Amino acid sequence: MVTSTAHHAPGGVLGSRALNRATLARQLLLGRVERSALDAVAHLVGLQAQNVKPPYYQLHARLAGFRPEELAGLMESRQVVRMVTMRSTIHTHTAEDALALRPLVQPARDREIGNFRKGLVGVDLERLARLARAFVDGGEPRTMGEIREELLREWPDADAPSLATAARCKLPLVQVTPRGVWGRSGQVRLTTLENWLGRPVLDVPPPPPDDVVLRYLGAFGPASVKDMQIWAGLTRLRESFERLRPRLLVFRDENGVELFDLPDAPRPDVDTPAPPRFLPEFDNLLLSHADRSRLIPTALKGRTWKGNQAYRTLLVDGFVAGVWKETDGVLTVELFGEATRTQRQAIVAEGELLLEGMVGRGDAGPGGVRFGSITG
Repeated sequence: MVTSTAHHAPGGVLGSRALNRATLARQLLLGRVERSALDAVAHLVGLQAQNVKPPYYQLHARLAGFRPEELAGLMESRQVVRMVTMRSTIHTHTAEDALALRPLVQPARDREIGNFRKGLVGVDLERLARLARAFVDGGEPRTMGEIREELLREWPDADAPSLATAARCKLPLVQVTPRGVWGRSGQVRLTTLENWLGRPVLDVPPPPPDDVVLRYLGAFGPASVKDMQIWAGLTRLRESFERLRPRLLVFRDENGVELFDLPDAPRPDVDTPAPPRFLPEFDNLLLSHADRSRLIPTALKGRTWKGNQAYRTLLVDGFVAGVWKETDGVLTVELFGEATRTQRQAIVAEGELLLEGMVGRGDAGPGGVRFGSITG
């Protein structure tokens, strides 16, 4: 991975390519790194895990020699967990980050309950939390349907989905294995983080998010206050950035937006090569900035989504350049524009590496990677 730092003077302007290369360096996408899966999950402050397989593909794109069994083992040994944190979406976190980040986002989860207040008339939310905790921790982990039915016994006139959502917001619920384990299947069953880890979540107000700001910049910077607020699904983070300002470098983007960064973080030259990378749907790389032009060309805005479903994306020269799918050991790539012969050869080589490492198609050979249409 390129670690050299270009000399961008504080207060200077960072264009989209400078931001692109800096972000890719933080995201371990300028070259696969020799790093454990556990260390990478911590460095990236979690992996978006709305679907089961994306965390594995995220690590394959970033780590040298990664095999799905490594992350699966961390899931089964409870060193990493799947739970709701940022943006009210499921993330794969280290156990330590799950314990630390859930209190940080709890105010947002409390506000989320307000969206369901019509279905929760007459419901004592603190009592709901106590009953739900006793239910999911008192025996086998429970499904959301079972939680709904249990809470309806106490509040038969309430809206069942609203009751379950309130329980998910009030409690740090973990999706227990085998859910999320590579090569295995299982419906979503839930218990509390404390019960799953056998460690308490301290019932104290979370500290100011300054440390998380620094970690976010280390994984996604340079970034604005609004960028981090989008990533975290939180508001009112300006105070933390202002406290940290003396310790940070400050730049601006081409629109004049103030960007903060760690002094010793990599900001590679804009001409640093960026190899093709196949990313899964919902990779946090593409979800963690208010202005995503550092990764998605303006002309392609909206091309990576269909309805509320994200396509799997392909980066070429560091920017989104197409989408892909894998069916029966064949990887189909749809490019949104022209690619040079050299770029196409690099895309095919990267695709064959993906088939070998993630699909078990070591003999994919010619034809394993094809160029075609997906979004039509």
